[in-house]
Amino acid sequence: MRDRIAEVAKQHHRSMNSEIIARLEHSLLDLPTLPEQPSRQALNDKALDGLSNTEQELLVRFREMSRRQQNALLALLVEEAS
Repeated sequence: MRDRIAEVAKQHHRSMNSEIIARLEHSLLDLPTLPEQPSRQALNDKALDGLSNTEQELLVRFREMSRRQQNALLALLVEEAS
């Protein structure tokens, strides 16, 4: 296992310790997927009031993502806003 971790760490340009930590963090963020979200047609009209077509599309796409994907996207957005 040590050799495998060393190989993967080298591919990611990280130390073995950093690779292990990154893998542990990833596994802790790997939450179960959200239940299936309603399609655009099934969304409550009140939820879409005042949203442009683009915003509605973003909302639908966001709701289709797994919880892990949603958290990763939100983390990126918060990071960019800082």
